[in-house]
Amino acid sequence: MSNQKWIGSSLRQLSKALQHQGYHTSPMSVRKVLYGERIRLRANNKCFTGPPHPDRDKQFQYIQTQKKLFLKVGLPVISVDTKKKELIGNFKNPGRTWRQQAEVVNAHDFPQQAVGRAVPYGIYNLNHNRGYVYVGKSADTAEFAVEAIASMWQTAGKTAFPTAKKLSLLCDAGGSNSYRSRLWKQQLQKRLADQLGLCVTVCHYPTAASKWNPIEHQLFSYISITWAGKPLRSFESMLTYIRGTTTETGLVVEAQLIEREYEKGITVCEEEMQSLHLKRHNTCPHWNYTIKPRGLASDNEPGEAGNLGENRSR
Repeated sequence: MSNQKWIGSSLRQLSKALQHQGYHTSPMSVRKVLYGERIRLRANNKCFTGPPHPDRDKQFQYIQTQKKLFLKVGLPVISVDTKKKELIGNFKNPGRTWRQQAEVVNAHDFPQQAVGRAVPYGIYNLNHNRGYVYVGKSADTAEFAVEAIASMWQTAGKTAFPTAKKLSLLCDAGGSNSYRSRLWKQQLQKRLADQLGLCVTVCHYPTAASKWNPIEHQLFSYISITWAGKPLRSFESMLTYIRGTTTETGLVVEAQLIEREYEKGITVCEEEMQSLHLKRHNTCPHWNYTIKPRGLASDNEPGEAGNLGENRSR
């Protein structure tokens, strides 16, 4: 009857504690009482994300508008993000599989016993329900992220969108594609805009809203289901599981290993930032911007967002 709550104790322990207080009851009787009061053993529920950003709803609405406009005219819309990094080796992978005997893996996941650490950077094409995963072996940097996007465009992108000069990128607010990252913007300018001639419109999901990024529930979740309970003993086995990921809606996934080492801690000076052909949108300008090839003087040149997104000078 007091405010004291018994937590983390077994039914037998609760029964003994009640007996010390003069209540003689069995563990099953305790269970009936608890269940009658809708009390169960419950884990923490991770729901609270802190005070919402004042522009959160506005940004979600803007992303939805931009996405619909690009898809309506047949322009590519891709969602990008880095999946959870994985240790490669004889380690336990959460999940269960149908088999006569369980897989025997190491008792501990010591990094020094791993073959390496995989950094899977994913790209999801909303237009055609296609996924592309580039598995790196080094750091998860902005240079690595943009290199993966450029590689995808040079192989599959040009084939799927032979006449497209505009590209919409949906990404999180942090990580290798952070909206604060200067290197991310500099690499987009260099690799996608200047070298490939693409006008890139970037929309970042608000902080703590990464689960709404389409790649999370359209690609990454199914990859996790595919390799659940299967140890990732080698990079090749990891790539095989990724390529074998399918859904009833016809998802097709390609995977490639990136051997290159990427340097961490690269800085971009203010002078280089000023040279970028970057225009921020009027709506949430810190989250929405367009980068077009340097040398296009007019805002109405091919490659500019034009009527697909509002812009203003950076």
